[in-house]
Amino acid sequence: MRYVNSAAKNPNGSRDGAGWSAVTSIPLSEEGTGPDNGQSVGALVRDATTHLSTLVRSEMELAKAELAGEVKKGVKGSVYFILALSVLGFSMFFLFFTLAEGLAQLGLWRWASFGIVFLFMLLVAGLFALLGYRRVRKIRAPKRTIESLKDTAQLTRRNGEDKAVEKTSA
Repeated sequence: MRYVNSAAKNPNGSRDGAGWSAVTSIPLSEEGTGPDNGQSVGALVRDATTHLSTLVRSEMELAKAELAGEVKKGVKGSVYFILALSVLGFSMFFLFFTLAEGLAQLGLWRWASFGIVFLFMLLVAGLFALLGYRRVRKIRAPKRTIESLKDTAQLTRRNGEDKAVEKTSA
């Protein structure tokens, strides 16, 4: 039995680009399993180990999918930082001289013209840096993975307690 999340059904993937794949599910019960069908304890332990292994692999796939989406957001936000550095680097050479000489031609001292142009370019670079910071700030922790890991830990603890009770009563 396979479950496919809505992002995998959508050919374009999810909104943030996680693009999850199908994950095999773990059946909660199957026909022919359980203590009354005559399976040995070893077979039951083997089945439990197999299911736990599948569960751990599924958790890892979920974590990878969520983290990939968050990394993609980080890359998109870093584009603004790259733009800020590009504007600062390339514009300083050409625009400094052009704008400063233009201000000097208007009657300002030459040093004042270059200072005004420099402050303007710092403001432009600061604006792009602020936009990049706002985009990167939206990155969040993988909430679904954390919740799923908590549920798995509780399930594992419960199963461990059930086995301890069975051993003491036997």
